[in-house]
Amino acid sequence: MNSGDSESGGGFNLFDAEERVLAAAARLQRRLTNADPDTRQGVEALTEAYSRSVREQRRLVKVSDRLQNQLANLNQELAKRRAEAEEALAQLKETQETLVQAEKLASLGALVGGVAHEINTPVGIALSCASHLADSTKRLTALFEADDVGVDDFQAYLATATDTARLIQANCERAAALIGSFKQVAVDRTSSERRNFELAGYIAETLSSLSPKLRQNGHKVVIDCPAGIEMDGYPGALSQVLTNLVLNSATHGYDPGQSGTLRIAVEQPAPDQIRLVYSDDGKGIPEEYRNRVFDPFFTTRRGQGGTGLGLHILYNLVTGPMQGTVAMESESGGGTRFVLTFPRLIADRS
Repeated sequence: MNSGDSESGGGFNLFDAEERVLAAAARLQRRLTNADPDTRQGVEALTEAYSRSVREQRRLVKVSDRLQNQLANLNQELAKRRAEAEEALAQLKETQETLVQAEKLASLGALVGGVAHEINTPVGIALSCASHLADSTKRLTALFEADDVGVDDFQAYLATATDTARLIQANCERAAALIGSFKQVAVDRTSSERRNFELAGYIAETLSSLSPKLRQNGHKVVIDCPAGIEMDGYPGALSQVLTNLVLNSATHGYDPGQSGTLRIAVEQPAPDQIRLVYSDDGKGIPEEYRNRVFDPFFTTRRGQGGTGLGLHILYNLVTGPMQGTVAMESESGGGTRFVLTFPRLIADRS
């Protein structure tokens, strides 16, 4: 109830009791007209003090009403600002998710380009061999129709057919293996499907799809992973993590024209725990950047193709679907190491 109600005349009077006391005091003062002067002065002093107290209370009530109104306005403004901030945060998260998906598709695009380049060689050889075999067959057919086929002609054709068939088969098998590897990696990368897989073989498949990019820069990859480690998890997440690590080294770890060695070492500290150490021998990460490498949109190559999302995606995949941890160690000029620890069998979080 604000102080205006006490002055409206028709509503509740907050100071009704005080006003009755003051009226009684005024009547008492009139009755004490002939009383002892000290008594009159005492009553007058008490009445004046009480009157000042009531006035101060009225002032405080008005101040309180004003402050309450200001507080209500501030609460409304705060609620408005909070709603705007929440909307902006939702838009930011949506934008970030879009950029993350774009980064994943970009790395998948690089994978497609690399595999296409890799497949081009065996398919080209197989096509050349098939064309050569077709020409040889055409010549032999012409000799046969002319009834002019000799033993030497037939033996030469058999030798050509044997060699070209062997080359065609070997290169088609190579292309089929690349396509199969790419198909599984691409499906894993886009489906987030949980399944069983053998760790060493899957690491080799993923790195094979990146070999054109690595050969282009002269980089060498050394994999040290025991065979026979059966995983139950999300191979697509692991493939994305390895791809981002390799591309991060190729993009940031070396100066143009410089080549290096990338290493992947896997061990089992416990039967159901995997420790994967990825390292390069590049120029390392400056100290002032080391605490920010996993931050979204942090990159030292803004405007040069860097989005600042590669290691952020890696961190979210390792700590999310892979249910593990990741730590980075680096020295300027001494290369960079990423230590990933994750379970061999992913726990069911349902």
